[in-house]
Amino acid sequence: MTDANAIEVAGGVPASTLNRIDLSCSDIQQSVSLLKQACLDSGFFYVINHGISQDLMEDVFVQSRRFFSLPLSEKMKLLRNEKNRGYTPMFDEILDAENQIQGDYKEGYYIGVEVPEDDPDAQKPYSGPNLWPSEDILPRWRQTMEKFHSQALNVAKVVARIIALALDLEADFFDKPEIFSKPIAMLRLLHYEGLLSDPSKGIYGAGAHSDFGFITLLATDDVPGLQICKNKDAKPRAWEDVQPLKGAFIVNLGDMLERWSNCIFRSTLHRVIWNGQERYSIAFFVKPNHDCLIECLPTCMSEENPPKFPPILCQTYLAQRYYDTHADLDVYKKEGA
Repeated sequence: MTDANAIEVAGGVPASTLNRIDLSCSDIQQSVSLLKQACLDSGFFYVINHGISQDLMEDVFVQSRRFFSLPLSEKMKLLRNEKNRGYTPMFDEILDAENQIQGDYKEGYYIGVEVPEDDPDAQKPYSGPNLWPSEDILPRWRQTMEKFHSQALNVAKVVARIIALALDLEADFFDKPEIFSKPIAMLRLLHYEGLLSDPSKGIYGAGAHSDFGFITLLATDDVPGLQICKNKDAKPRAWEDVQPLKGAFIVNLGDMLERWSNCIFRSTLHRVIWNGQERYSIAFFVKPNHDCLIECLPTCMSEENPPKFPPILCQTYLAQRYYDTHADLDVYKKEGA
């Protein structure tokens, strides 16, 4: 069960050099150029000056720590439901089944777009009301998360416009009603306990994986742990550290965008290996509408490079990926949780 493809460098692994996309920059062509280079190279880049205040960023981390410090019995009252809202316990997710001895050594909390129970859209997969901790236990918690969710979605839409230009599309291509009018946008709080990763024994904070969706925005505390592998087919695999950058988002492309771009842009393998320090991160996963058809973009195909994937609905694709990586909820019911 060991990760025979991983290469560990004495004293750690080399640090990756990622481009920084400044959303306050008036030179859009410079941003497009930097982003395109990053998407062709590693599929990872930093976004700085994104418009979300440092106070709000820090408050989200404070509120996240407050939740994860609750007794497990309280957290399990908010166990994720079939809509993928709520608490995910330690080992709930296994991202690299071939190499992990058990699930990821992390706990999390999913928060999606709030859709009332009586709204017709609430019948769709991954849509509906969120699960919220009691105000009596965690005052201001919901308000903080909803404010951050809204602002992070705005950042993602700005990044999507730069991606569109980098793919030789109109800037508003992904703004179309059939693509991002009702996106599946999921905020996920993550907590890695103070344990030591050991790839040789199949123990990971998060196993090697690529993200499912369009793009992911990631905010981290100052504890490192994220690593990327630019060539997932290399043997052995070469891993690089992605360093935390205060106030910035680390952005990576997801598998849907790789499919959309006919593999021109890259959804890169990444994992979390941590050194025993407690670590918190805030991930914001952005996917298009449930019924959005993911098919090769017109600027990404040619006679020499025909479409590599058949068209697929967003919700169909997500259902399979979640099924492959998350524990069956019946497991917790059998345990009396």
